[in-house]
Parts: sequence; C-alpha cells; structure tokens
Amino acid sequence: MKTNVNQTIPLSFTTSEFFQNPYPFYDKLRSIHPIYWGNLLKYPGWYVTGYKEAIMILKDTRFKNRIPLPQTSKKYEQLKNIQNDMMLFKNQPDHKRLRFLVSNVFTPRMVERLRPYIQETVNDLLQQVQSKKSMDVISDFAFPLASLIIAKILGVPGEERQQFREWTVSLIQTIDFTRSRKALDNGNAITVTLRDYFKQLVEKRKQCPEEDLISLLIKEEQQGDRLTDEELLATCILLVIAGHETTVNLISNSIFTLLKHPHQMMELKENPSLIENAVEEFLRYESPTQMTARVASEDIEIDQTTIKKGDQVYILLGAANRDPNQFACAHLLDITRNPNPHLAFGYGTHFCLGAPLARLEAQIAIQTFLQQIDNPQPASFDLPWRKLMGFRTLNELSITFD
Repeated sequence: MKTNVNQTIPLSFTTSEFFQNPYPFYDKLRSIHPIYWGNLLKYPGWYVTGYKEAIMILKDTRFKNRIPLPQTSKKYEQLKNIQNDMMLFKNQPDHKRLRFLVSNVFTPRMVERLRPYIQETVNDLLQQVQSKKSMDVISDFAFPLASLIIAKILGVPGEERQQFREWTVSLIQTIDFTRSRKALDNGNAITVTLRDYFKQLVEKRKQCPEEDLISLLIKEEQQGDRLTDEELLATCILLVIAGHETTVNLISNSIFTLLKHPHQMMELKENPSLIENAVEEFLRYESPTQMTARVASEDIEIDQTTIKKGDQVYILLGAANRDPNQFACAHLLDITRNPNPHLAFGYGTHFCLGAPLARLEAQIAIQTFLQQIDNPQPASFDLPWRKLMGFRTLNELSITFD
C-alpha cells in the first residue's frame, strides 16, 4: 500500500520553514507512516522516517546505491565519471574491494596519530581571534580546521587549502536533491580542475613518495589488487568533500546547539569528560547528513510495505535520529544520553569511513573552544541555514565573546 502526502502537512522540502527546522515536517511524515510514498522530489519515492525501518533498509544490500546523475547524462560527463569511481556510490562487490584497499591505509590508528596536530591547529585558530573578541565559527574556525587536517592527510600544501572551500561548496550541491543546472555546470567544471590538480599531485608522489595518504594509497596493494589511477583520483576528491562538509557542519552545528542550550554548555565546560558523549548527541540532534538515497533492485517487503523494483528510497537520517520509538525525549538535547545508537554516519557496509576523524576533530575543537572562548554569544539565534535537503549546514555563525 502506498501512503501519499495529504493536505494536513503544511510544509514541503522547498519552503524556508523546512530549511530552518525540518523536524516538525519529519514528525508529520512519520505520524502517517514511517515508510510512505510521496512526490516531494523530482523522482517520486519512499520517504523513510522511522529508525527501525532505516536500519532495515541500510543493511539490506538489495537496496542499491546509485550515483546522483543519470547514467545516460552527457552534459555533465566529467562529474558523472568521477562519481562512478567514488566508493560512496559503489555497490557490492566493487564497494567492498575499494573500501578494503582504502581502509587498510586510512585507519583509526592513523587518525589518532593526528591528535597533536589537530590540537595545535585548534589552538592556533582560536589564538588568532582572541584579540578581536568576535569570530565567525565557520569561516574562522571550523572550515580552516577541516581544511588544514584534510590537506595534511592527503599531502596537499597548506597554502593551497583555501580553494578547497570553494570547490567543496560547489561539489556538495551536485549531490543534493535541490541541485540546479547551474550547480551541475559549476560542479562539472570544478571536477575537471580537481582531477587535474590531484593528477599532478599523484604523479609527484609516484616520483617522490611521502608519508601522506596519497603516497600510501599508491603503494597499497592487497592480493595483487590496487587502486586504479581513476579510483585514486575519485577517492581524493571524495575525501575533499567529505573531509570538509560533514566535519565543518558537525563542529558549527554543535557550537550553535550549545549556544541555544546554555545549561548543557555549562555542564560540558565543567565536566570535560562528557565530550565524547556530547559529540554523539550533537550528531544525533543536528545530523550533518540528513538524507541518503537507495534504489530497490527487486520487490522487497519492509514493515508490511512492498517496495517495488526500481523504486527510489529516501532515508531521512535526521528524522530517524529523532524517532521517539528509539530515543526517549527525542527532541531534547541531552549530552549525557547513553547509549546513543544514532545513524548520523549511516549504517552497514556504507558506514562512514571518516567517522573516527570527524569525531576526533569535533571533540578537540568543541572542548578547546569552551576552554578558551569566554561567554560566547551569537549575533542572532535566527540564523539562515543553507537550502540543502541532504545536509544540515549554517551559512555562517557569527559570535562575540569576552
């Protein structure tokens, strides 16, 4: 049975109210059915707002990943080709092979070794704004931090990091469901620039290897298999996008959430040992990634709902993470919440490979921010969120402090 959107829902995916606060809309969808059929996007499909149902779909390999662009697309050829080689859009067995090769190099141990550099970078960035008594948390702190870290991991010279922001902002729009033709044109052009950039860097590392991720990926070989040059380029571009967008969103969303909950901010400041718990709650409460998509490869029944072969399935992670059937007081921030099995990094075989890095950066950034920035106050609590459906991200977060 297909349950359609009815007239009692006052919001849609295109209103300013939705972008400012999507959660009432998610609740209304869930109250009708945790999996329901709708025509809210260009391609009709199933909208999954229930936690239990989201997990069932995410772990079922019969629901396939697909690249955001149609395979028949000719206009955005470069963008389509690079997405075809990205691990993010691969299915088994190709996904397993790529993930195995990359995860053997990009390990939690490698991430942990970055701790001193992350702490030093956070200290430097906060020191630069101390005398101003004001800052934009995104452009002065979260973004340069993410840029410096991903640049160091990949082996990109630090002075070239700023252009990554422009590239990332444009590319993230090409995989969001709000994308326009202009966004796709820009994304296609930037993909050409990025490919050329990393192609040169890869050639340099082939001649003179260093201890960066690109050098390690070039060297990595398992059972006679290694990444092709195209897969290596796609992996670098994916890490640029993922290493910036989700981490910047996580840090800025977390700080904004704390500013709106001063008692919890004080509790975290007085009890630094809560930082790991707190970051997990920020991930649940304002998930940086709000939506992921799949397509059914055959007829599949989930929760007494038959999803037909070829149907689009939109998994609303931000909704699943506030499902009251899974989380007590789901709309309340609770930095002591434990356990907290949120889906902010996905679930199953496509669980985010960069999760350890995002967590570590956020833990260090937020804890140090609270230690060094006294009495932070936002310029406004009514800040504009970027008009993206798949991601939860502020345009800016201007604050003053003592």
